[in-house]
Amino acid sequence: MKSRKSTGPKIALALAGGGPLGAIYEIGALCALDEALEGLDFNRLHHYVGVSAGGFIAAGLANGITPRQLCTAFIHSDSATDEVFDPSWLMVPAYREFARRGAMLPGLAASALWRATLGRKSLLNAIGQLGPALPTGIFSNEQIDLRLANLFSRPGRTNDFRRLKTRLTLVATDLDTGEAAPFGRPGWDHVPISKAVQASSALPGLFPPVEIDHRHFVDGALKKTLHASVALEEGVNLMLCLNPLVPFHSGEAAIPRIAEGGLPTVLSQTFRSLVHSRMALGMKHYERAYPGTDIVLIEPDHRDPELYLANTISYGQRRHLAEHAYQQTRALLRSDGAALGARLARHGVGLRADVLRDHGRHLVGAPHPAGRVAEAMASLHQGLDELAQALEPTLRPAR
Repeated sequence: MKSRKSTGPKIALALAGGGPLGAIYEIGALCALDEALEGLDFNRLHHYVGVSAGGFIAAGLANGITPRQLCTAFIHSDSATDEVFDPSWLMVPAYREFARRGAMLPGLAASALWRATLGRKSLLNAIGQLGPALPTGIFSNEQIDLRLANLFSRPGRTNDFRRLKTRLTLVATDLDTGEAAPFGRPGWDHVPISKAVQASSALPGLFPPVEIDHRHFVDGALKKTLHASVALEEGVNLMLCLNPLVPFHSGEAAIPRIAEGGLPTVLSQTFRSLVHSRMALGMKHYERAYPGTDIVLIEPDHRDPELYLANTISYGQRRHLAEHAYQQTRALLRSDGAALGARLARHGVGLRADVLRDHGRHLVGAPHPAGRVAEAMASLHQGLDELAQALEPTLRPAR
C-alpha cells in the first residue's frame, strides 16, 4: 500500500452505518464540516474506516471524491453526470438467490414428508427441514459492486486498496466465524474496494451474504458500530467519528409516542438503542485505551424527530434530510465551538467562525419550511448565547 507521507498530525475518520438514511446524514454532516474546519482536507486524511453505509462514503473520500461531489451523487436526481447513486438499485429482488433456494425445495419437501410419515417425527421437526429453501436475502446487492467498480475505474481513482494514496479499511463480518473482516488491511487488501463495500453493507435478511474467497460476509455493524479501533491501533492524533443512528427521545417532541407508530417504529427504536448503547461503550473504551488521541463524535440530536420519522424513498425528502443534517451539524459546531475548537487547534485545525455565522448558507437550495423554523430557532439560541457571553464580564462583579 502506498501511504501518504506527512509530517503533520495523523487524522482519521470513522463512519458508522445506517442504511440510505445514514449515508444522507453523513454526507450532510461532512459538507458542513468540510466548510467549517480550516486546515483539514477530507480527501487527504491519514486513515478512513467505513462500516456498512459508511463504507460507501469512506471509499469515495479515499478516492478523492469531495463531500460536495458525494452530495451530488447520492442526493440529487437531476445531475447531468452518470455518477448518480440511485437507491432503487438496492430494491431489485434477489432473483438468483430465489432460484437457487427454490431448486432445493423439491428434495427438502420430500425429506420433510418422509420424516413426518415413515420417520414418525413431529410436524415441527419435519417443517424445520425446509429451512435451507428460504432465501438469505430479499434484495440483490450485486449492483453495489458493479456500479462502484465502474465509478472507481475513472481516471484518478482506483478500485484497488493497494493503489490508494491513503489508508482505507472497510469492515465486514465473517459469517462463518463471527469475526470482523477488515478489508484493506494486509491480507485483506487483494479484494476490490467495490466488493468490500458490498460485503460490509450486506445486512442479513435484507441482502444475501457476499461470497469472497469461498467465505461469506455480511454487514460489519454486527460486530461493532464504528470499528474506530482499526485506525486507533495504528496510532492517530485526532479521530473524527460520525454516527447517524441514535435512539429518539420523544418526550419533548410534539409527535405520537413510539408505540403508537406500530411495529416498524418499535423495531427502529429498539435497533437504534442497541446499536447506540454498544457504540457508547466502545467510545468509553477508546478514551481509556487511547488517552493520547483526541476523539470527536458527531451524531444527530436525540430530540430531533426529522431523521427518525424520515422517508428516504422520495428524492425530495432526501434533499430535505441532507439539508437538515447540514444545518444541524453547523448548529452543533456553533454551540460547542469553544470546547471543540480547543481540541481541534491542537492538531492544526481551526473553526471558521465567519462560515458558521453565515445563516444564508445551504447545502441543496432553499430550505424546507420546517427547516426555516429550525434555522430561526438556532439563530435565536445563538444570539442569546452571544448576548450572555457579552454580558458575562458585567454581571460577574454583581455575583
